[in-house]
Formats: sequence, structure tokens, C-alpha cells
Amino acid sequence: MFEGFRTFDIAHGDIRIHGRIGGSGPPLLLLHGHPQTHVIWHRLAEPLASRYTVVATDLRGYGDSSKPPGEPDHANYSKRAMADDQVAVMRELGFERFFLCGHDRGGRVAHRLVMDHPEAVEKLMLLDIAPTLAMYEQTDRTFATAYFHWFFLIQPAPLPETLIEASPADYITRTMGGRHASLDAFDPAAIAEYQRCLAQPGAAHALCEDYRASNTIDLEHDRADRAAGRRIGCPVSVLWGKHGIIERCFDPLAEWRAVAERVEGEALPCGHYIPEEAPETLYSRITQFMTTPT
Repeated sequence: MFEGFRTFDIAHGDIRIHGRIGGSGPPLLLLHGHPQTHVIWHRLAEPLASRYTVVATDLRGYGDSSKPPGEPDHANYSKRAMADDQVAVMRELGFERFFLCGHDRGGRVAHRLVMDHPEAVEKLMLLDIAPTLAMYEQTDRTFATAYFHWFFLIQPAPLPETLIEASPADYITRTMGGRHASLDAFDPAAIAEYQRCLAQPGAAHALCEDYRASNTIDLEHDRADRAAGRRIGCPVSVLWGKHGIIERCFDPLAEWRAVAERVEGEALPCGHYIPEEAPETLYSRITQFMTTPT
């Protein structure tokens, strides 16, 4: 995996962000989702590196990045804090402006990043999410049943942490294997890496804090944007799985057009884990979108 890439650990204040960089060309930052790490990009990183300088990081609280204890208001796991980490990483690597692609939780960090740092992002691609505020406001039985972890992980500490820590390996396989593609879609080495990282001290707590922040302070930030009429200005491409919950419960294009000026997108013939289920199709969509003149 990641042939020709080098690893890095970059400090942002008291936080250390782990990642890999490789390739040449315009910078492209890739952000992963729950309950994974930057390894979700292992089927795309090398092909993309032939056209881009690819940066794939572990979000704060995930993988081999720092996992600080959560603050009472969860602010240090807000998508604002997590986005600031990523901007600091890219600047340290010498990139003031870059292309950005985020899957799942990484997409939520990417949304906040482009709102708080619009000057930093050339184009934005979001994978299998609708805006956080829209998803909470439109929660129904179908969504809550399928995405039960949204409501399990926000419970007060240490209940969800204790249950996850009882068997982090099972949390990975049952969470990821219970969706459309089953575990057959994943490289066993990638699964082993996700399991290793979730078994680290503080990892379960950090994962929960990410979701607690999304249910509290992140919504405050999103509501403030809506009240002020702030919208995403750069071009946005939204892709989602035809066999996933976003397709079933939301209208992704309509929801993103409510918060962004220029949105395109479509459903892909896969489930939630697009980078691992449909890497060739995603590679084609990334290169086409990022290179099309605006």
C-alpha cells in the first residue's frame, strides 16, 4: 500500500497529525471517515499520485494522530478544530491552496474547512454525506435505525467507550461489514489496520467525541452559517452510493445546493465506502472534476 509515499507527523499546537504524501502535481488532500484511517485511500493513492501531490491524513482522534481527552463542550473535536489541523498540515507541507476530497466524517471536516478557510480550497468533493445539520433535522426511523451509531456514540462517557473497548476489532467488522458490500469489499490488511488503530488507548473516546461534537457545537457553527447566509463558494462535487442510506433518506444534491453555490454530482453503483468499493469509478470522477475548468 502507498508505494512511493512517505509518512509524516506534523504538529499543530498540542496536536500531532499523522499522514502520508506522495506523487507530483497540484496538491490534493484526502480525508477519511469513521471508523477508519487514511488507509481507506489505499486503492486510489498510487493512481492519483501520477497526477497530483496526494496528501492523506488521519483526522484528529483517528489512526495514528493525537487523541486528546474531550473538553466539556467537545470543542476540541469540533469540525472547526479538525479542519484547522488539516489547513496547518497543508501549510507546513507548502500548500496554501489545494483540492479537497472527504469521505464520511472527513467530508464533514471538509465542509467546515471550506467554510472557515475558503481561500484554501480550489475544488471540493464530498463522498456519501448530506450536510450534518440537514441530516439531524430530517432524522426519521429509517435513518436512525441504519445510522444507530450517530445516537449511540453521543451518549455520555464512558458508556459507549466501555462497550467499544470491550472488542474494538468487532466494532470495526460489525460496523463496516453490516452495510451493503459486506466485509468482502475490504482488503484484510486495511481491516487489520483499522482494528489496530481503534484498539489504541483513547481511540474509542476520541471517536465518540467526534460524534458528540457533531451533535452539539458543530450544529451551532452550521446554524450560524445559515443565519448569516454564508455558503460554499468553490465548485462542489457530491457522490454517494446508490445502495446506501444517503440515497434512501436524503436528496444529496438538493441539500448541498442549499449550502453551496455550484454543485454537481450523482449516485455511484456501490454502497457507503466508495473509496474501497468503487476505486476505479471514483478515480475517474476525481480526475474529471478536478481538471474541468471552472
